[in-house]
Amino acid sequence: MIKKLLRKWGPNPLESLLKKAQKNNHKKFLLFWNRGLGDIVLGLYAIVHRIREVIPDAEITFLTRPNLHDGFILLGDVNIIVAENLKRGDKVDIQTLIDPTQFDVILDNPNPTQWVQWQLGKLTPILHWQDKWDALSEKFDLDKQATYVGAHVQTETSYAHCRNWPLASWLTLFEKITASGKKVLLFGFEQDPIFDIPGVIDLRGKTPLFELLSIIKNHCEALVVPDSGVSSMIYFLKEDFPIKHISLWADPYMGILKQNVASPNPQLKHIPILGKDKDITNITASEVYGHIH
Repeated sequence: MIKKLLRKWGPNPLESLLKKAQKNNHKKFLLFWNRGLGDIVLGLYAIVHRIREVIPDAEITFLTRPNLHDGFILLGDVNIIVAENLKRGDKVDIQTLIDPTQFDVILDNPNPTQWVQWQLGKLTPILHWQDKWDALSEKFDLDKQATYVGAHVQTETSYAHCRNWPLASWLTLFEKITASGKKVLLFGFEQDPIFDIPGVIDLRGKTPLFELLSIIKNHCEALVVPDSGVSSMIYFLKEDFPIKHISLWADPYMGILKQNVASPNPQLKHIPILGKDKDITNITASEVYGHIH
């Protein structure tokens, strides 16, 4: 209880750290991150923003696992060190992975929820796209005449019990979409469950982040997602392209809903669907399909 009260009402650890760094003329920051992809834009963006507000010439480096590298590239103007064998959730002594003498300030456990809560409803995170990445979708030889709906069917995190939509609902939705003549593109890392439906193209495990975003940006008229990293990355991509972003929720105070700011993409139409009684299983396939056809 005391720890909770200190987190809520005590000094902000980031502000205390920055005050000390400014006083000591410290400019080289290292942040270790081994959690979610979506947190890069939902939380770490604001930490970077705040560091540079206080120390404009700060040099910021992230130490992270391989599959988060591209997400940090999208932040722009940060350095990235990849720990090749690091897996999500691994507890490591980061001083065995880097030379600590190269940094003035090392943050081995950044806490965006506590440190940058002020950003909610005020700061719009921005991810920076490069035109050269648009060509990455061409390797998948998608039919330019077809209409595609993207789907990220699993959050692929420990929050699956409350954030994932039931398999039966996805199956019904995909049957409705493909029956209308449109095609479905599956995104994510895990290739289970299997969807044996004509017109459903499984790209899970085949699309690194830039390729995934390129496909969505250049080929999808709609994207159906739970509260996931894919959802956050598309929502805050600072590009001008049309997309229906249909998000499925149990809790309205999570992810991009908690962020409570408009997308920097003026053509993105966000359609959040909240399950009755805060239960994502109460969202029906017909309700979701109604926003697609």
